[in-house]
Amino acid sequence: MFGAVVVGIGTAGYVRIRDILAPLPGSSVEKLTVKGFISRRSLDTQQGVSQISVQEALSRDDIQVAFICTENASHEDNIRTFLQAQKHVCVEYPMTMDYKAAVELWDLADKKGVILHEEHIELLSEDFKALKREVQGKVLQKGTLHFTGGPLKPGAGFPSFSGIARLTYLVELFGELSVTASTMEEDSGNNYSKMTASLLTSDSRPLTWIEERGPGLQRAKHINFQFDSCSLTQIPPAPRGAVGLFMQDLLHFSAKLLGGVSQEELQRERTRILHCLEVAERIRQLC
Repeated sequence: MFGAVVVGIGTAGYVRIRDILAPLPGSSVEKLTVKGFISRRSLDTQQGVSQISVQEALSRDDIQVAFICTENASHEDNIRTFLQAQKHVCVEYPMTMDYKAAVELWDLADKKGVILHEEHIELLSEDFKALKREVQGKVLQKGTLHFTGGPLKPGAGFPSFSGIARLTYLVELFGELSVTASTMEEDSGNNYSKMTASLLTSDSRPLTWIEERGPGLQRAKHINFQFDSCSLTQIPPAPRGAVGLFMQDLLHFSAKLLGGVSQEELQRERTRILHCLEVAERIRQLC
């Protein structure tokens, strides 16, 4: 069994506790048990789980795993703290808001002999799986992914990091990318921002990624992918999966803890995550 602590009790932290308390029968998640949660606030028990301090979580031998569910700006420090104490870590994206720091953290995890896992539930959605099937085998000519949503919360970070889920979409669909240009429009008085990044695939096909946020903007992904044979202007609709996205991620993470994920797959995932963080940093630099 792996004793776990959940750091941060927002929506994600609540769902992490819920899923660990009610694992899929016969799954690797049954090997996890919640020992406590950590919050900056003083809270009553959450779903029957008691609050503990960071110091207690770090020192207890029956806690081997930390789920980091805090605001983006504090991910890096929390990861480092628990890795130093030789605890496995599962963190919400983005792992860090600095590419070099992410490399250092992964090296630290290797040194300590523990798992470092970054959640990317957007890749587990049925919509994305349907989109990936549609794209497979087609030759891209050019494309655009335009995300809209409400204003970013404090601590979310620069849009290329807070929105790294969309960048990850593009990398999963079209392979590694390079950045040719990026711009940032901001109207702080109206809480509005628009980041536009010009990207190239390895075979020099242009992609544009836009993150636009402001009051009243509906949360949505708008695509326009032009292929040699057709165009895709909508993400294919797909029925909701039988297993929730966070539970799917938990299944993958717990399989890593039990040694059920190959080294090749672990390396592919690490390469993709670090590549996306490196691209996000380059976009920020150019902005």
